[in-house]
Amino acid sequence: MSNYSLPRWVCIQMGIIVLNLTQNYLTSNEKKKHVVESMNIKERVSTGIPGLDRMLKGGFIPGRTYLVKGGPGLGKTTLSIQFLMAGVRRGENVLYITLEESLDMVQEDMKGFRFDLKDPHFMGIDATPVGRKTHIFEDVHYAEFAESLKKFITAIEQRLKEHRISRVVVDPITMLRLTVNDELTYRRLFIDLIKLFSRYNATVIITSDIGESGNFGIEDYLTSGVIELRRYDVGGKTIKGIKVTKFRGSPFDEDVRPYAFTDAGIEVYDSDRLYERYVS
Repeated sequence: MSNYSLPRWVCIQMGIIVLNLTQNYLTSNEKKKHVVESMNIKERVSTGIPGLDRMLKGGFIPGRTYLVKGGPGLGKTTLSIQFLMAGVRRGENVLYITLEESLDMVQEDMKGFRFDLKDPHFMGIDATPVGRKTHIFEDVHYAEFAESLKKFITAIEQRLKEHRISRVVVDPITMLRLTVNDELTYRRLFIDLIKLFSRYNATVIITSDIGESGNFGIEDYLTSGVIELRRYDVGGKTIKGIKVTKFRGSPFDEDVRPYAFTDAGIEVYDSDRLYERYVS
């Protein structure tokens, strides 16, 4: 077999082609990496609780709806108000829709955490049986609530549009579920609410009393994330723990983290594992 070598100019040309292909491949990979990194560092919406923000790798993804669920006395309302007040401090208009406790009572309770719910950026809707009916449920009795779903949606949309609401809390959705007897009607209403909030790019927390038994509702499947507040028996003590069970579009901390009520609201100890903190 005779030795044969390519002309020097051919080798140079081939070298240039290989170099260009390599550079194009690296550039393409770098672009893909940049896109992924951009998705991961996309601007987040703070929950108002630093430890929870770290569990969510920066906070909520904007324009989505999240479910916070747990038993009574675990802080669903406190967590929700803390989320809204974080927006108020940034000059955002926020909306709180209460379906259980009267707005007056919620305002009184939140004073203990130094949350001023009378701030002009904080807008409240009282849809409770004994509360004052404002805007959405004006002239609507609680017993007629199920028949006023269209008005309910329309009025919320009007508020979102007129005031450019960035954050919304519906507390608790359980009362709406109990009022709407037909499961299909409730499902459609819930989907319509999520679509409405998404259309106006509002970041939303919906609370639910359902969850202590471990059952899943349609809220678990249709929301973009689920945060559970639970009581745990650890070393003979009853400890409150918070767990993120679902968070679409982002990695998240899957450990149960202890939390406590403080003078400034809820504090999540995200560097501690529940059982390690109280057993060791």
